[in-house]
Amino acid sequence: MAAPEIADLDPDERDIVAVVHDWVRDSVLPVAHDLEHADTYPAELIQTMKELGVYGLVIPERYGGAGVSTACFALVTEELARGWMSLAGAMGGHSVVARLITRFGTDEQQDTWLPRMATGEVRAAMALTEPSGGSDLQAIRARATRDAGGYRLDGVKTWITNARAAGVTAVLCKTDPDAVPASRGISILLAGKGPGFTVSRDLAKLGYKGVETCELVFDGYRCRAGALLGGEAGAGFAQMMDGLELGRIQVAARAVGVARAALEDSLRYAQQRETFGQPIWRHQAVGHRLADMATLVEAARLLTTRAAAALDTGRRSDLEAGMAKLFASEACLQVTADAIRVHGGYGYSAEFDIERYYRDAPLMVVGEGTNDIQRNVIIRQLIDRYRV
Repeated sequence: MAAPEIADLDPDERDIVAVVHDWVRDSVLPVAHDLEHADTYPAELIQTMKELGVYGLVIPERYGGAGVSTACFALVTEELARGWMSLAGAMGGHSVVARLITRFGTDEQQDTWLPRMATGEVRAAMALTEPSGGSDLQAIRARATRDAGGYRLDGVKTWITNARAAGVTAVLCKTDPDAVPASRGISILLAGKGPGFTVSRDLAKLGYKGVETCELVFDGYRCRAGALLGGEAGAGFAQMMDGLELGRIQVAARAVGVARAALEDSLRYAQQRETFGQPIWRHQAVGHRLADMATLVEAARLLTTRAAAALDTGRRSDLEAGMAKLFASEACLQVTADAIRVHGGYGYSAEFDIERYYRDAPLMVVGEGTNDIQRNVIIRQLIDRYRV
């Protein structure tokens, strides 16, 4: 199927989406199955993503990036996830960190990191989650204490995508553990690899293969004061919440891509597979299921692009981003489960891609804040906007 048409994209952005769509069709789909089942790092595909400018999509042109709209970014993410969700994951956290540095970084931080991040020479990771908790970011234990000329960082982070490949990691940590509320004592450090910074182990996963997801240990890691994002201690929680608006749109777009892949494979199979003398799509039970699947995918994409447009207005958009992430990820879970039903026994076979989509889908439900957290965000924002 062709890339989806979005009327609001300008011609250059349409071309970007089309180029990625064609590359996924010609170069990703033929190899994704084998790479995923071998859990092989896709070095050649990542290199091509760099050359296509994927790592610089959200970075302004003055730093060598493309500076595209968030809708364009979301549609590129969808195309990548349609081919192999791991590729979309490989640029997701990187893009959030690029947004953080663009919006909040000092001139030195922007000049140091953004030009090299735009080309993919430096890739970025974000380190939020800890072994003792994920969704409650105000309860993090990683601590950065001031010492001569900078900070000493101690703590453990887990479920960190791109951990080994990253040249810079945005680490959420406490610079004032006694702050009230706790959010005012949280900062972000831009940490490069060095003594005291250990990628301790890779974590085994149900899906999301190929791209590494690791545990990080900071034990006496030292960085200079200039590594503090924006040069402002205590601003990290608000900064990260802003970055996660893009992150949740990106996760929603990943969910749309995986759901779309499951739908497209199911539509193809339903026309090829015959029972009782006719293609199975003509059986009402299958045909109605396909119709519902297609409706869910389309609705999820529209919510995601609406959230993208809201983010580009510059106003707070965690309501729209939360809705998009919630709906798209739940839709993905439903569509991939229905795709197995359409395929019957073949949907359960490792020879078909359907089982991969089904294994990848749960990540979007729990990633970038679980869906129960999204519901909390949504209701708070609804009450704020429609307060009696």
